[in-house]
Formats: sequence, C-alpha cells, structure tokens
Amino acid sequence: MMDKFSLMAVYPEIVLLVMACVIALADLLDKGRRRMVAYTLSILTLLVLAALSGYYAGLGRTIFGFGDMVVSDPMANWLKCFAALSLLITFIYGRAYVTERGMLRGGGEWYVLGLLALLGIYVIVSAHNFVLVYLGLECLTLASYALVALRRDHVVSVEAAMKYFVLGAMASGFLLYGMSMLYGATGTLDIAEVLKAIASGKVDHQVLVFGVVFVVAGLAFKFGAAPFHMWIPDVYHGAPTAVTLMIGGAPKLAAFAMAIRLLVEGLLPLWSDWQQMLGLLAIASLLIGNLAAIAQTNLKRMLAYSTIAQMGFVLLGLMAGVVSNNSLGAANAYSSAMFYVVTYVLTTLASFGVILLLAREGFESEEIADFSGLNQHSPLYAGIMSICLFSLAGLPPLVGFQAKLSVLQALISTGQPSYITLAVFAVMMSLIGAFYYLRVIKVMYFDDPVGAPAAISAPLDMRAVLSLNGALLLILGIVPGALMTLCADAIVQMLAA
Repeated sequence: MMDKFSLMAVYPEIVLLVMACVIALADLLDKGRRRMVAYTLSILTLLVLAALSGYYAGLGRTIFGFGDMVVSDPMANWLKCFAALSLLITFIYGRAYVTERGMLRGGGEWYVLGLLALLGIYVIVSAHNFVLVYLGLECLTLASYALVALRRDHVVSVEAAMKYFVLGAMASGFLLYGMSMLYGATGTLDIAEVLKAIASGKVDHQVLVFGVVFVVAGLAFKFGAAPFHMWIPDVYHGAPTAVTLMIGGAPKLAAFAMAIRLLVEGLLPLWSDWQQMLGLLAIASLLIGNLAAIAQTNLKRMLAYSTIAQMGFVLLGLMAGVVSNNSLGAANAYSSAMFYVVTYVLTTLASFGVILLLAREGFESEEIADFSGLNQHSPLYAGIMSICLFSLAGLPPLVGFQAKLSVLQALISTGQPSYITLAVFAVMMSLIGAFYYLRVIKVMYFDDPVGAPAAISAPLDMRAVLSLNGALLLILGIVPGALMTLCADAIVQMLAA
C-alpha cells in the first residue's frame, strides 16, 4: 500500500529532534558528574524510536511526505530501528568510559550529539531527494566531527578530528558535485524523476557517467572503502573508544541506505557503469584491508582495517544486482548486502564493547598485548571477544559466516565467470584475514598475562547487554532465517515501490 504526502513519514524524525532539544535543555539542570538525566532520557528516547520504527516497518507500507522528498518504506524503517538500537547499545557501553575520561564535564553533549548524528542517519535512510540526502549527511558528519574531538584535552583525539573533518569535507564535496552533475543532466533533484529521465534515453550519457563517478567516490568514503579509506585507521585509533564505536556502528547503515537510494532507486539504468566501479572498490578494499591489518599491533587500528575489508563484501553484494540487463537477482543481491551490514554492525558493537569493558581510568586497553591471558581471569569476556573475531573471520556457525555466504551465493548465482572469480578472490582474502583475528584469540588464550590482572568492573546493564550481544552472534548464525527474510522483504518492497 502506498500513501502520498503524509506527515506520518517523518514521525520518528520529529520525535528524535524534539527529544534531542529536550535533553539538551534538561541537561542544564543536572550538575551531576555522570549526567544521569541525559543518559536516562536518551535511553528512553531510543527505545521509543526503535519501537516506533519497528512498528512502521511491520505495517509494510510505503509512505511519502513533503512532496515526495521523504519516503518511509520497510527498508528505511528497519534501518532506523537497527540504528536506534545500535546507538542505544553504544550509550550503555560507553557510559562509564565517557564519565571516567571527563567527556561529560562540560555537559551532556555526548548524548545530544549522538542523537543528532542519529537524526542525520534517519534523514539519509528516508531521503528521496538529492538535497535531503546531503542535508542528512551533513547532520551526521558534523555531529561525528564534534564527537571525535569531544575529549578536548587529548591531543590524539583532536588530531583525529581534524583529519576526519578535512577528508570528510572533501568527500562531501565529491558527493555534492556528483549530484549537481546529475541535476544538470536530468533537470530534477527528485530521485524517482532522475530514474525516469535516465530511462528515457534523452539525457547526455557522458555527463551522467561523470556525475556517477563522483557520487560513487563520495559513497566509497562513507563506507570506508579503499582507496578512500585513509581516514578510518587514524580516526578509529585517535577517537575515544566510545566514539569509535559510534562511528563504526550505525553510520554504516546510513552508508548502505545512501547507496541504495542513489544507485539503485536513482541510477539503476546506469548499472553497467557504477557496478564496475563498485567491483574495483571491493577488490581494493579486500586486498588493502586484509593485508594492512596483519601488520597492526593496536587492536583499534586492526579493527579499522578489518572494517575496510568487511565493507568490500557489502560492495560485492551491491554490485551483483543487475547482470546483462537482467535484474531478477537484484532483490537477492541487495538483501544479502543489507543482511551483511546489519550483522557487521552487531559484531562491531560487541567487539568494541569488550574493549570498553576492559578499559579503565588511565588505561585504554586497545593494544593487542593488553588482551594477553584474558581467559585466565575473565573467561566470559574472552569468550565474547572470540565469538566476535570468529564471526568477523566468517567461521561457522556464527552470523559472520552466514553473511559472507549470502554475498558469495549472490555472486555465484549470476552465473557470470567474472563474478564467480570475484567470489573466489573474496574467499581467499577471508582466509588471509583469518590470521589476524586468530592472532588475537591466541593472545587471549595462550599468552601469559602482562602484570597483575586488574579487576574488571562494569555496570550491570553493560554486562547484561554485552552478554546478550555476544549470544545473538551465535543465535543468528545458527538460525539466520528470520533476519534474512526481514531483509529480503524490505528490499523487495523497496524495489516494488
């Protein structure tokens, strides 16, 4: 069912914006060191948003608003639901960390900026117009820059924020320039109208391809795909760990949504051009990400290069949608990419959650050597970290295996020799990647602890959520059907609309 011009399309965004303003004002009255008012209101807000978005997604309706500039379809609503849950978990994991490091001294900006970044994600996933895509992207990135620099007395964090800002501004310029070229060629900013104009065959193909190149470059930066990956290792390493978790989680959902909105809903007739670009980006990401990760001794930098390689798999899923003008496999390919990015975010939350759990005042616990002998004094957290690493490596029966398998199946089902070769290459790169994941597990289980083991203390809510997070990686690996069906239905309804 499709509705037109309904304000219902932006109810989640309205709730989020109003509550962000309310929390910013309420925080002024809270003089406590832990900023419990902002924390409690943020958690309640995110629970409401997740429930509201999940309810909308369950209705299976496509609702347009603001003159078709906004679309609320099942894909958008599920991504909003997952993004809200991701930020909710980030706030729970990061509460003790940000308090101990004085990131709440000036107020509850950590929570307000996190909610504003989420607002940018919400705008991106529901955008049906070039201007709205860019507005959502700027809302997300500007809040992210501020979050990276939130630890103002830490030189490395400020340096990382500057690098992120400069490279992010350049990437935003690429994307904006590409969209302006598409506007110049088609005469419209509406994504659906762009699709119609290109399909008519009356538009200058050279101008379109020129615009597509810049759009794909901007998208590659947001994914963190090579060779536009330069910011990821430095920002992941330099940012406070809680902020690294925020940047590495929900924004990946926004990057996926932006790729679907721009490339699939707007530029599908140009599939032969942008799919080739995604293929090259995927090959470079898998190669550079896996090989560079081997040399890392810092766990956050290792996971940063791992992210680059993991995004290569997402790009492989996106490039397998149309083959020889046949789009029958599009739903399967795009749903495999959506399943991959959702499960990757879930795994990232757990892995950085363990790093945050082991961190304490004056100690970051971000070197691989810091995990030496973890199993001897904390078998539970060593087990959760092992589950995360095995999942990222793609070993059964964890969800990472199912995610990789779904993408490989989408590539092989095309029947094209080039796509099958890509699938074989991806498997080989995964085998190389397994080395650096297994190295961390070896350190946790077989190396002797460095110094006296420190007592691990964490709030009850953090320990409970982290345990549930780790368990989900195993449960979804054994029974992935429900989440796979959810992703497939969302993509099918998006393509139908």
